[in-house]
Amino acid sequence: MAFGPASQLGVALFEDTDPVQLWPGRSDEEAATVIQAVYRQVLGNAYVMESERLAVPESQLKRGEISVREFVRQVAKSELYRSRFFDVCPRYRYTELTFKHLLGRAPDGYQETKHHSGILDAAGFEADIDSYIDSDEYQNAYGEDIVPYYRGYKTQTGKNMVGFTYMFQLLRGASSSDFKGSLAGKSAKLYKHVIQETALAIIAPSGGSDGWSFQDTPSGARTRHGAGAGEEGKVYRIEVTAYRSNVVNRVSKFRRSNQVYLVPFDKLSQEYQRIHQMGGVIASITPVS
Repeated sequence: MAFGPASQLGVALFEDTDPVQLWPGRSDEEAATVIQAVYRQVLGNAYVMESERLAVPESQLKRGEISVREFVRQVAKSELYRSRFFDVCPRYRYTELTFKHLLGRAPDGYQETKHHSGILDAAGFEADIDSYIDSDEYQNAYGEDIVPYYRGYKTQTGKNMVGFTYMFQLLRGASSSDFKGSLAGKSAKLYKHVIQETALAIIAPSGGSDGWSFQDTPSGARTRHGAGAGEEGKVYRIEVTAYRSNVVNRVSKFRRSNQVYLVPFDKLSQEYQRIHQMGGVIASITPVS
């Protein structure tokens, strides 16, 4: 079960749901479950009408002629995906959503979005889709038979803080739809922040906290702490829960109550890694005002 703040952050269902995998010898019902999971993930939880389904690739998957990975490729390259997320969205909105749909995370920084923009300019839409699915990251995370799933909301060794905070701008609960959008419409949610590599506040979905969290956070605000009012002078409040004891005793492993840290901007990534190594779960990250 997800612990404490997962439900407040809108990710409890993702945390409590095991990855969907197509096993050898599967039944038609199990194959149908995999197909449905691929549509839900790749299309951003958007509704798919019966007439829009990809009948031939579905049949190929059921007969074992293609892998889950290749079925994901077919859905992502389809007119169904292109018409919803490529043709009608600005380029950087399409890119941030494709990271979410195919790699289960947000882009880490400007270089990643720039890289995919270059692929689009040089080779086009289908080549860009291939670049995600043929990547080492995709293979290591999902292999041939696991349906991609959201993983960017978890603290991960080797990942920086900004990518972790970006995911919460894209993932707003299990009932949200990327096709329907939010108050931001089809505009990119991360563009200006990705360029500046600015960490964002992590706020609960609407209903989980005071205020309406789908609105853009006031990242332009500055709090002076000594030297100046630039980004270097900004301080973030990190609330951490679910610390575990690393020592296994005969009674139980204990969990400590929430801890709060005030961390300057330039120390965020270092603190993020330390919390992860200690087994903590980040409940919220908000700028100090």
